[in-house]
Amino acid sequence: MTDELNRLIEHWVRPEIRALSAYHVQDASGLVKLDAMENPYTWPDELRDEWAQLIRDTDVNRYPDPAASKLSERLAQTMGVPAGMRLILGNGSDEIIQMIAMSLSGPGRCVLSVDPGFVMYRMIATFCGMHYVGVPLKSEDFSLDVAAIRQAMAEHLPAVVFLAYPNNPTGNLYDEQAMIEIIEAAPGLVVVDEAYAPFTDASFMARLGQYDNLVVMRTVSKMGLAGLRLGLLAGPAEWLDEFDKVRLPYNVNVLTQVSAEFALRHKDVFDEQTASIRAERERLLAAFAQLPGVTVFPSAANFILLRTPPGKADAWFAGLKQRGVLIKNLNGAHPLLADCLRPTVGTPEENTRMLAAFAEIAAL
Repeated sequence: MTDELNRLIEHWVRPEIRALSAYHVQDASGLVKLDAMENPYTWPDELRDEWAQLIRDTDVNRYPDPAASKLSERLAQTMGVPAGMRLILGNGSDEIIQMIAMSLSGPGRCVLSVDPGFVMYRMIATFCGMHYVGVPLKSEDFSLDVAAIRQAMAEHLPAVVFLAYPNNPTGNLYDEQAMIEIIEAAPGLVVVDEAYAPFTDASFMARLGQYDNLVVMRTVSKMGLAGLRLGLLAGPAEWLDEFDKVRLPYNVNVLTQVSAEFALRHKDVFDEQTASIRAERERLLAAFAQLPGVTVFPSAANFILLRTPPGKADAWFAGLKQRGVLIKNLNGAHPLLADCLRPTVGTPEENTRMLAAFAEIAAL
């Protein structure tokens, strides 16, 4: 970089953006990919063939339906959105988080969430010029520290509070009454992020309309449609009408609209896959608990957080990769995640291979 180029960048790019690192995606070439909380199953051939015909008959010379009306109706039905609530769709949940932050940003305003939590809450707050307040979870079980959250809300008056339910990266469900207490005490909007809803029976969707400041966010990524990049926000029209003003036109492309609507018509296929993942999650939880010196945390998601013996996480992560298995290394990401690894639940075959690799490494 020349001195002049460096001067231009330093002058024009916001300091807080220059201080960031771009979101990193690991190279999974040739590896069993268990690092990104994806559904490991592809579509059955008969479903793939029907989908291919649908894509063949879909024209792309016109802009898509800007409101994605047909898909929105299907999503509302599939996700159990209460009558009277509105939907807004995004290019993944990330775009919805960004729409919310853009709409609520302003001098001195902040975003509040818990740490460790979903990294995009912090990053998008920074993108939008908002301060981020992260309240630590309780160290023993990653539960909500309600007193600390209430104190932080009273001090910082956050415009929006994000709570992932279950939480990423810890996998646990928070106490329902603790969530309600935070919703009732929050000065602004509360977004309950239910990205991992397919893997738990708990949800705040049915509570929409009971609280003026509550909205619920979902995605179709974890149910097996990650490649389509589709997220949704459900809540009172009064909130969503405002967020819709900052939504970029035609943000959900026509191929995503027709593909997601088609997939949701065959939700039973994805429900079967989800049931398999939930069963394999229990197998993995039991197997990891048998590894010497390993602490396994409860999970209501499609991944498991575990803590290796002290100082072993980096070596175990590298050893798994050498054995052809890629997971997520969280050691160093947050003080509460010291020595922690986060494998995604894969197919039975992938999980068996991963468990064998863990057993080999733990025996060294």
